Amino acid sequence: MGLNRREFLQVMGIAAAGGMALDAPAALAAPSAGQLYDVPRFGNVHFLHFTDCHAQLKPIYFREPSANLGVGAASGHVPHLVGEQLLRQTGLKPGSAAAHAFTCLDFEKAAHTYGKVGGFAHLSTLVKRMKAGRPGALLLDGGDTWQGSATALWTRGQDMVDACLALGVDVMTAHWEMTLGDQRVKEIVNKDFKGKVDFVAQNIKTTDFGDQVFPPYVIKEMNGVPVAVIGQAFPYTPIANPRYMVPEWSFGIQDENMQAMVDEARAKGAKVVVVLSHNGMDVDLKMASRVRGIDAILGGHTHDGVPQPVIVSNGGGKTLVTNAGSNGKFLGVLDFDVRDGKVSDFRYKLLPVFSRFLPADREMEALVTRVRAPFEAKLNEQLAVTQGTLYRRGNFNGSFDQLIIDALLESKGADIAFSPGFRWGTSLLPGSPILMEHLMDQTATTYSYTTLTEMTGATIKTVLEDVADNLFNPDPYYQQGGDMVRVGGMTYAIEPAAKIGARIQDMRLNGKLIEADKKYKVAGWAPVAEGASGTPVWDVVAGWLRDKKTVAPRAINTPRLIGVQGNPGLVA
Repeated sequence: MGLNRREFLQVMGIAAAGGMALDAPAALAAPSAGQLYDVPRFGNVHFLHFTDCHAQLKPIYFREPSANLGVGAASGHVPHLVGEQLLRQTGLKPGSAAAHAFTCLDFEKAAHTYGKVGGFAHLSTLVKRMKAGRPGALLLDGGDTWQGSATALWTRGQDMVDACLALGVDVMTAHWEMTLGDQRVKEIVNKDFKGKVDFVAQNIKTTDFGDQVFPPYVIKEMNGVPVAVIGQAFPYTPIANPRYMVPEWSFGIQDENMQAMVDEARAKGAKVVVVLSHNGMDVDLKMASRVRGIDAILGGHTHDGVPQPVIVSNGGGKTLVTNAGSNGKFLGVLDFDVRDGKVSDFRYKLLPVFSRFLPADREMEALVTRVRAPFEAKLNEQLAVTQGTLYRRGNFNGSFDQLIIDALLESKGADIAFSPGFRWGTSLLPGSPILMEHLMDQTATTYSYTTLTEMTGATIKTVLEDVADNLFNPDPYYQQGGDMVRVGGMTYAIEPAAKIGARIQDMRLNGKLIEADKKYKVAGWAPVAEGASGTPVWDVVAGWLRDKKTVAPRAINTPRLIGVQGNPGLVA
């Protein structure tokens, strides 16, 4: 695919919200989606893309990160831009709805102004609107769809399966889906999805003979053009999540097999090849530079809302790399103009799903109401009221993470507490009730056991160093996903750009240096080891919240950062 300078600048100048000036009074008063989501059809091949919705069926608030640091060659480049730096480099207007959708700036004020985001009934309205003007458009689901809420946990993902079928998903790949266990995944794929949704993953194979577990790709004809969608599941699933849940499946990045699948799809007549990926954007950028023949990578996993595609050169031409955010708050719209058997031009817009401006689709709203009905009483139990904003997203810590840590420290009588660096979890505004549903939004996994373990200071440092390398290794192929483990009770310093084993410094407990040989009581949750057990973390935190009744703003325990001054991935 080739773009001249004028075309490139035209694409880069497109506002993330499709040119929507939602901060204008007329827009705020708009009764319909008409003026907000007017995205004219372009070309003859169309993809709609959402990812990482984490089972959020209802509209929510969601705060974007104030820390998304890039190291090495990634520093200062998408997706490692936050706040004003992101606005400046993408041309988004400060104070606009697009600024609210893509950054954490003025979060509380903007959230009150623009309302909640996402919700499948509102997403459904937008999908139908985009499909109506794009005959044959394919709806792609990038995974992390069947996990992240209480109802998804309690129904073993069935609520989301039903919702995605109603939404009209055509092709899907996966990550957290695997934590329901391999048998449940196969049950859904072979029964619910049969003849309706193509579940693709070129990089999931059997551990014994290396056989393909799921189809690596699917080829469909759209407006006379054969198009291929290749699946790329999260490569490090058996490491980041419990191996015992997928004991007979291997994952990995598998560049060579990806190249073989691209070549095979092309040989079968595909004129457009896209990869539906759950690699994370940094990994996608590297893959795009190494594998020829991919027109676009529609990515997920790192939850980056990327307003404009990154154009990556490789030995076969150019590849677009995108990432469509999380929690159902965005829908990517990619249009290709295919002429003479190849892509000649494209348009891309990442549309924020503002529930205030998109009327709820009646059929989807009825489905959501129906699947939630058996659980409403439990979901709506008020545990406490928060006086401060509660959020999770960010490299190091969030106020909802801090709340969980504080509850673990007090409830477990621990010296130190760890909470996983999960990226999913909704946000709450000051004065909001903390419902059981909100707590489950932060903690609902199939292995959310709490633990209390004695660890030496040396072991604690090893744990922190390992997670830091997963996040800050300069080679994206060694980044295994997630953000930094959240830490309570102790303080430490971190130098992201340092070498492996030398990033964590100055670990202290109550102001005193942590001793390598001394043992400390460490509370945590979500162990990946087989045979782990313990009280579910939501029970521990719910009990703590019920006792508190009112939760003061959290004092967030963020590590002291070394060597990151001026990094555009950090809000000053």
